[in-house]
Amino acid sequence: MPVEDVPGHFGTSVHMGLTEAQVRQRLARAGRNVIATKEPTGALVLFLHQLASPVVYLLAAAGGLSLYFGDWREVVAVVAVLAVNTGLGFFTELRAVRSVEGLRALGTHSSRVRRDGQVRVLAAEDLVPGDIVLVEGGDAVPADIRLVETSNLGADESTLTGESVPANKSADPVAPDALLSERSSMLFRGTLVTRGSAIGVVVATGAGTELGGVSRLVEQAEPERSPLERRLEHLSRQMVWVVLMVVVLLAGVGVATGKDLRLTIEASIALAVAAIPEGLPIVATLTLARGVWRIARRNALIERLSAVETLGATTLILTDKTGTLTENRMTVRHLSSPSGDLPVSERGCDPSNEARRLLRVAVLCNDAALGAGVGEGSGDPMEQALLRAGRSVGLDREALLHDRPKMGKHAFEADTRMMATVHASGPRYLVAVKGAPEAVLAASRCTGDGKRDRPLDAVDRHLWRRRVEDLGARGLRVIACAEKMADERDIHPFEELTFLGLVGLEDPAREDVPGALAACRAAGIRVVMVTGDHAVTARSIARAIGLARPEDKVAEGAPAGGLPDGHEDIAVFARVSPAEKLALVRAYQDVGEVVAMTGDGVNDAPALRQADIGVAMGQRGTDVAREAAAMVLLDDAFPTIVGAIREGRVIFDNIRRFVAYLLACNLSEVMVVGLAVVSTLPLPILPLQILYLNVVTDVFPAFALALGEGRDDILQRPPRDPKEPILGRNQWVRIVLHAGAMTASTFGALAVAEFWLALDRASIVTVTFLTLAFSQLWQVFNMRASGSKHFRNEVTRNPWVWAALLLCTALLVGPAYLPPVGAVLGLASLGWNGWAIVLPASLAPLLVVQFGTFVAGVIKRTARGPHRLRSDGL
Repeated sequence: MPVEDVPGHFGTSVHMGLTEAQVRQRLARAGRNVIATKEPTGALVLFLHQLASPVVYLLAAAGGLSLYFGDWREVVAVVAVLAVNTGLGFFTELRAVRSVEGLRALGTHSSRVRRDGQVRVLAAEDLVPGDIVLVEGGDAVPADIRLVETSNLGADESTLTGESVPANKSADPVAPDALLSERSSMLFRGTLVTRGSAIGVVVATGAGTELGGVSRLVEQAEPERSPLERRLEHLSRQMVWVVLMVVVLLAGVGVATGKDLRLTIEASIALAVAAIPEGLPIVATLTLARGVWRIARRNALIERLSAVETLGATTLILTDKTGTLTENRMTVRHLSSPSGDLPVSERGCDPSNEARRLLRVAVLCNDAALGAGVGEGSGDPMEQALLRAGRSVGLDREALLHDRPKMGKHAFEADTRMMATVHASGPRYLVAVKGAPEAVLAASRCTGDGKRDRPLDAVDRHLWRRRVEDLGARGLRVIACAEKMADERDIHPFEELTFLGLVGLEDPAREDVPGALAACRAAGIRVVMVTGDHAVTARSIARAIGLARPEDKVAEGAPAGGLPDGHEDIAVFARVSPAEKLALVRAYQDVGEVVAMTGDGVNDAPALRQADIGVAMGQRGTDVAREAAAMVLLDDAFPTIVGAIREGRVIFDNIRRFVAYLLACNLSEVMVVGLAVVSTLPLPILPLQILYLNVVTDVFPAFALALGEGRDDILQRPPRDPKEPILGRNQWVRIVLHAGAMTASTFGALAVAEFWLALDRASIVTVTFLTLAFSQLWQVFNMRASGSKHFRNEVTRNPWVWAALLLCTALLVGPAYLPPVGAVLGLASLGWNGWAIVLPASLAPLLVVQFGTFVAGVIKRTARGPHRLRSDGL
């Protein structure tokens, strides 16, 4: 819209602003200038979510049957187990959704507003569409504003658009379909004015702003459940259906054979309790929590426990450029003078007289200021970079201004695309000019070659244009500098200039990023850059850090309707909007990728929340990005992600190990109870004893297995298939064989106690209970990796395993010799003859499995050559 039509369109006046009556009407219609927050998940909802599990339903049903038959001991035990599991899940996952609150915090500022012809300072929340707002350098933009008057205006929109260079602003209209980063006639809420001043009309407030649109995207983006959560849930459902079928079958057999109904139901309850690994959710939660602590020592903060394991399954990292792969700090990288080119390093350069003349103008024609420390300063980031380059060669701005006092300034204008400052230089005046290369070149008539100035001819102009194109193709931002001497201070600054050369600037890559990307490649993880910046700049950075190969493609914008053909060769997506980032994450998830998304800006928040795991930068990141992410890097170091990925892989291997351990133990209990029912024998182990085993003694060895440090080469193998189950065929075969060995030893102990020693019923139950319990304890040593040494391996080197064995031994032996506890559990104290059965019978499964493993290893080595250690740890 033409600038003169804008105030009338919104029923306001630039000189008078709105009246109080108009403000009240619009406030009632549009509401306050705040971004509405999404209601956080209530504690009750989270609590009920913990109970929404098939395992909980089955356990509760068993407790209900016990209540029906008046067995209060089992009822209390079941309730205790449910309380422990629910409490742990509730308190570890109690996390409010704070993303939108962070978005709202970005807008809590005051503003200068013209109302009733007077300028007032009001809270940003009180603005309404049609308000006349005055802004200047350093102000946070309080709403979406259409500019009507500007003076050298620039705005830092990096958190919204991904552009690392402040955008030049003017009141001139732009095309209706212009990209967000190209809307030069607009200021957007949450961005920062870096220079100049302006007057504008508020055109959108609250949820109607671009920032409000990001807020809606964050609300729409629902975080995916982690692969581990999905697999544990799938495993639980499978177990419940199997248990239900077996329970119904056994109950039917019992009724058909004329057994007592209560005894049949009691046996069914025992079988159901035996099949459920009650310790599984406890150990899984504690294992993930420990992963959080370990990653915290690597300077990363985990917001969701499941994010630890999700990192280990990551197959693709979509990373932002500005502030993530780069330092978000403009730096001079190249000087181009008439006599040649001069690369510039972080330590500066050794410039020629021409290059010093070029930098002198860049320092003088400057509005920024540098602080005492590294990274400190104010003003336009590009101008700060010019000051740092000048300081590196001894051209300090204060000293230069002392010798050449500043007498005047011509601010940057969109029409001229140049800026000029006028300085006293003896009896004459030095005019220093910098700006867009094509504009400065057109205003120049001479060039300096270090000795004298000479006219610019057509060949010179062509060569300079080629230099500009070459620097641009390398991803550098290019500005030109020129000067002239004048006799008068008020002379027109942009004519008859002497062209001095070009300055190439870039936002440099972080030094530690190439190594981290190489580690990702070694781990089989693909990294793709997704940025709002220009394609040329993004390609240059991607190639410099080793993210993109020469044959890789760069795509502009995210394609609608899914990923394009050949997306495997796309290393960079440039000019991507927040909505497109969100769509891109979903598209990769749709093709089966486990997506990690890194970023630090407001524009990254929706994608961070949608990704399987969002990774935000803690130091440079906005509140919005940090609150939307599942993990925050406290040191902003990309390599920290690699360490977290390793930890995630270790945790999955450990979880697979202890799940196999728990299921082998529980399956042995199912076999013991099931065979007793089928063979019409009395129950060798009671339901409450099974519950005691599952909750008390199984948990500690399983958790000890979960504390393993992992293999050294764990990052040298590709990510596992996202569809890969926790337990594959090989693991299930081992589980069944190990459970069969423990079942056989338990019935062997039962036979000896009943038919040889003729012990009483309580002692027989105690013998079978302790035999099964200790055989499960020794089962922990069968969890070593295939091919590892029998007596020196990852299990025997784990001190937590030995501590768990000592603790569980005390928990198993103690109840039999403590009459009150023994009475509750149905245990009796054993003499030496009872222990003479328990110890050898419980060790038998371990010895049999170890011998079988040894024989299998010999056969494999003979048939296939040297045996390699399995990567799954089993």
